[in-house]
Amino acid sequence: MVPHHFFYQLALFVLVWFFVMLHVTGSKPGLTTPPVPAQPKRKRSSEPKPFVGFTHKPPCALCEQATGESAPAPPRRPDPMPPTNRRPRGVDTSMHFCPHTDCDYRGWLELNNLRANGHPSGGPWRQLQYLGCHGYFLETHGTIFHGKQAAGELIRRVLACLAEGLGIRATARVFEVDPNTVLHWLVEAAEQLQAFSAYLLCDVHVRQLQLDELYAVLRGVTTGELSDEQAIQRLERSRHWVWTAIDPESKLLLAIEVGPRTLEMAQRVVHHVVGVLAPGCVLAWLSDGFKGYLPAILGHCGFWVHPERRQDQAPWPKPRWMPLPGLLYAQVIKQYRRKRLVGVKHHVVFGTLGTLAQVLAGCGWKINTAFAERLNLDIRQRVAAVGRRVNTLCKGEDGLQHQLALFHVYHNFVLAHASVRQPLRVPEATNGSGSAKLWQPCTPAMAAGLTDHVWTLKEVLIFRVPPWPQAHAV
Repeated sequence: MVPHHFFYQLALFVLVWFFVMLHVTGSKPGLTTPPVPAQPKRKRSSEPKPFVGFTHKPPCALCEQATGESAPAPPRRPDPMPPTNRRPRGVDTSMHFCPHTDCDYRGWLELNNLRANGHPSGGPWRQLQYLGCHGYFLETHGTIFHGKQAAGELIRRVLACLAEGLGIRATARVFEVDPNTVLHWLVEAAEQLQAFSAYLLCDVHVRQLQLDELYAVLRGVTTGELSDEQAIQRLERSRHWVWTAIDPESKLLLAIEVGPRTLEMAQRVVHHVVGVLAPGCVLAWLSDGFKGYLPAILGHCGFWVHPERRQDQAPWPKPRWMPLPGLLYAQVIKQYRRKRLVGVKHHVVFGTLGTLAQVLAGCGWKINTAFAERLNLDIRQRVAAVGRRVNTLCKGEDGLQHQLALFHVYHNFVLAHASVRQPLRVPEATNGSGSAKLWQPCTPAMAAGLTDHVWTLKEVLIFRVPPWPQAHAV
């Protein structure tokens, strides 16, 4: 049994040890320890850090394919045929060319080698005679109207309804045709419209560009796996995105693609845009916060820079892939909370905020992607497969791409935009007692200097795309 004196000795030892520690540390009982002055926190600089470049050039699969493949050069342009002493021609044949492979004038426009030869068998289409090879062809050769038993006006009206946002089945009900026939006409027209855009949409001069993505829902229908009813009930979870690039000044839609929201798709869109721009065109890019745009833009608009050594005996630093001089790029990052927009943040990647603001101030604008967002509304209203809560969904990306090809040409060349209209030098009188006409309708292609008139959908569909670029473009 432990004696009671042991506990008293233990308590005395603890008290002695406590007073010794107070004496060593310099503290006195009853006095508080003086507060230690807090160290001021180092504030982070709010200024954006300059872009230091990449040690490797961002790869692009399309650029590598273009480097390995060289397009064949067009043949030598022949001399125009001399005019004849006959009566001047009243039919314009300057936009037609000979399709015969053995003819020297094949594929060339405005060489005075064509002559109108009436309407064979009283048909609606004119026949053309080619003086170089003495051949006869209809003016619909190489267009959607060639070899069709249906009236050309019916095909035009069907495609016009599709361009205005009506679905394939609804269009078929309006014109009392089979839905498969409407779909077949759309597929044929899409091939011609894509070639039309590629021929006219080139060497574009722009000062700024806005990029954006719009999600779309497709029906997953596979032959033998899902029926139509099951596909409607079970929509695909993965979203397909519609990528767009628009010039906010002329409202010209430079590129429109369909694909997933990945880096490879961003590189494809930027590659398409750079191929459309004029050589040496350096512009300001504006996009959302998607990280794939930075390497895609820099990979197509950059060059190697060899930095200097910091010391005389130090090794040479690695070369850096930097943006071209004058290249500007800013991101509009939207902040959401519970699926609601709560804030917008601007991040300047290339260039400075003052330089970018100076470029946009010429139009009275600030950093934004409002024009790309407005374009998204047009796409949802005029492309039936991209609308919200609709039953006109496409079964695959090909069907959506066909409708977007029609929208691309309709938006750029056919549909006049009130925001780019041009004032008339002299007001034109109108019929009746109405006010004089003060404005001239204008399309984005006219505002960008690509065409000089508003195209009709029939003119676009009847236009024969030459096999190579011409000296005198439309």
